Amino acid sequence: MSVVALHLYEKLNDAPDDKARSKAIVEAFSELEERYPDLKETATKRDLSETELRLQKEIQATKLEIKTVEANLQKEIQATKLEIKTVEANLQKEIEKTRLEIEKTRVEMRQMEMNFAKTVHKQTLWIIGAIGSIIMSIRLLEWFLTHLPH
Repeated sequence: MSVVALHLYEKLNDAPDDKARSKAIVEAFSELEERYPDLKETATKRDLSETELRLQKEIQATKLEIKTVEANLQKEIQATKLEIKTVEANLQKEIEKTRLEIEKTRVEMRQMEMNFAKTVHKQTLWIIGAIGSIIMSIRLLEWFLTHLPH
């Protein structure tokens, strides 16, 4: 037993009448209130149990909310992954299309180079032929001039 309870017990036993006993009880309560001013605000087991139940419900609700958020995030992640794969596939198609266009352009450029080379070759032959004709005409003219009587 605590000192306060023992002291109260002694006062109640020694009290000559009910009035003295009532006074001893009131004094004991006053002494308790002075020693423990927050006694009125102290939680009981029932209060603690109710609080615990409320907290458990809140925890369960929070866990459910977290699971819902996680599920939504997983859906968004999957949708984003699918979108990325679609974009990658489209980019691969574009890259391949561009590569084929570049290759086609290279072939066309080679063909143009060959055509240009042929044209230059033909022009060169024509010029050489023309120069040869001119030289031959000059030589023929020289021959006539040297062999003709004056």
